[in-house]
Amino acid sequence: MSMRVFAAVVDCGGFTRAAQQLQLPRATVSSAVQQLEAQLGTRLLHRTTRRVQLTLDGGTFYERCQQLLADFDELESLFSQQSASPRGKLRIDVPGPIGRQVLAPALPAFFALYPDIELELGVTDRPVDLIQEGVDCVIRVGALAESRLVARRIGMLPQGNYASPDYLARFGVPVSPEDLASHCAVNYASPSTGKVFAWEYLQDDERRELALKAQVSVNQVESYIACALAGLGMIQLPRYDAEPHVAEGRLVEVLADWPPPAMPVSVLYPHRRHLSRRVQVFVEWASALLRERLRLE
Repeated sequence: MSMRVFAAVVDCGGFTRAAQQLQLPRATVSSAVQQLEAQLGTRLLHRTTRRVQLTLDGGTFYERCQQLLADFDELESLFSQQSASPRGKLRIDVPGPIGRQVLAPALPAFFALYPDIELELGVTDRPVDLIQEGVDCVIRVGALAESRLVARRIGMLPQGNYASPDYLARFGVPVSPEDLASHCAVNYASPSTGKVFAWEYLQDDERRELALKAQVSVNQVESYIACALAGLGMIQLPRYDAEPHVAEGRLVEVLADWPPPAMPVSVLYPHRRHLSRRVQVFVEWASALLRERLRLE
C-alpha cells in the first residue's frame, strides 16, 4: 500500500492530486509516505508548498518501486483477469469529432459487453498529461511527439482536399498543384504549439508541401470546417469528416489525384509492462470500432 501511494505522489506531483486519484484522504497519503520513509530510514521526497521533488534516494527507490508494482500487478492479473469481468473507473480522452460522432453513439454496445466499467470520456484536441491528470489512455490523430508513453497505431486515416461551392465559384476549380498559387487556404494551427500546418499533397507517392495564402487560422476542427463552409478557403480534411458535407453539397472535393497523406490514428497509454483489464478491453473495442467506422487503411 505505501509503495503504491508513494508512486502516485511522484506521478501526480503532489499529495493532493495523489489523494484525489487514489480516492483517499490527503492525511492518509501523507502518513503512508512518512511511514515508508521511517521504515527505509531515508527521506524520499523534498516537500514544498507547491509540489514535491524526489531526493537522490527517492529517485532510486521510485524506479525500483515502479518495477515491483508492475510485477505484482502482472502476477495478480494472471489469476484474476480471465475469470473476472473488468470493473472500475476508466478515464480516456479522444479528439472532438471522434468522441462525438463515433465513440459516444457506440457506447451502449460497449456497456452491454462490460456493464461494470464506469467511463469518464474527455473530448479535447489538446495534449493530455496522462500521469498528471490520471487519464488511462488517449486516442490521437496525426504525428505523435516524442514521449514515454506507449503508442499503438490503429490505422491510417485517408484525407482529401475540399472547398465550398461558393469559394470555387469565386476563385475557380484548381486542376493541379500549380493552380494553388492563386488560391487561399484556411490555416490549421497546432492547439499545443501554435505551429501552422503546411498544405500537403502526394505526387508520385512523395510528400510535398506548399505555403498557401490564408486570411484566417484556427486551432480547432469544427472551426476549421466552419470557415471552409463559409467560403474562406480550401481545407484538408479526413474523408470521414468531409463526407456528410459533401453529401449535402456544402463541400466539394478538389485535386483528387493529389490528396494529402493519410494520418495515423493511435492509442497511447502510460504503462509499459501492464495494462489493467478494463484498459485492455477498451483499447481492443475502440480499435475495432475506429477501423470500421473511419475505414482506416
